[in-house]
Amino acid sequence: MVEDVQHAVKEMCHVSFRRILIAVDESPIAAHAADVGGQLATAVGAELALVYVVDPTQTVAPDSGVPAADLIALAEKDAKRLLAGFRQRAPQGNPSLEFVAVGTPASEIVKTAKEWPADVIVIGSHGRHGLERALLGSVAEGVMRHAPCSVLVVRTPA
Repeated sequence: MVEDVQHAVKEMCHVSFRRILIAVDESPIAAHAADVGGQLATAVGAELALVYVVDPTQTVAPDSGVPAADLIALAEKDAKRLLAGFRQRAPQGNPSLEFVAVGTPASEIVKTAKEWPADVIVIGSHGRHGLERALLGSVAEGVMRHAPCSVLVVRTPA
């Protein structure tokens, strides 16, 4: 049964999804999105890449006395460690590329998708709406609006 479903998905997506880019961060929803993206890559026989974006506005602490470049370098090192953990979780036989970018998350994810080039971006979303989304922003929404390819938004599991 599972093989039949995988075969059907592979036939439907074979042409479209040869390169899958998964946007990750430290959140549980990103881990879930990475699992879904890995399963999709396995089902369609696609290449897999992971991208993590270091957001300087969340990393740099002007009052700390530590130079911004040092803080960003530490964040990039942590990002590489996080990506290595995600790579280990990826389905066997599905090696993945890793990208670490510095900048605005939505913009850098889109830029990576263009440069790699990806056929689909997989990204997690908390599913916030209304005032909460307006105040917090939505990386997934920014990616959807500007992506050069399809975007699969994975919601928090029930």
